[in-house]
Amino acid sequence: MNIQVNISALRQSNFFQLGIRFVCGGLITAATGIIAQKYGPGIAGLFLAFPAILPASATLIEKHERERKERAGLNGSMQARSAVSADAAGAAMGSIGLLAFAVLITVLIPSHRPWAVILLATIAWMAVALLVWLLRKQIATAVRHRRM
Repeated sequence: MNIQVNISALRQSNFFQLGIRFVCGGLITAATGIIAQKYGPGIAGLFLAFPAILPASATLIEKHERERKERAGLNGSMQARSAVSADAAGAAMGSIGLLAFAVLITVLIPSHRPWAVILLATIAWMAVALLVWLLRKQIATAVRHRRM
């Protein structure tokens, strides 16, 4: 499956589906706040890495892909699972970038200007996530060529 940006997919979502995503994200954020009050920010920080909208997005992606294939008269289960899998893989790659973000914040924030550290960490997050994605793509291409 090729990973690509599809802006037209935004039109497929309705307010109910967007509401599900916002509610899931809000509930997870609220739960993290409760954990922070009870156990402190160090423990709560572990829960901030949870992909707040991934569960809701995965179910909605599955539904959209399955419905799209069924409209074409096909069984869309496998395509839907593949799309959810690609979304989860992207979230994992983004999480590796998030690790770079967290390390930079932890190391640099005590001795540098917070806004500069946040900017640098954000750029590092995007760069690491992109590099991981490009590496995965290169490995997948090499594996595909070996099979031929």
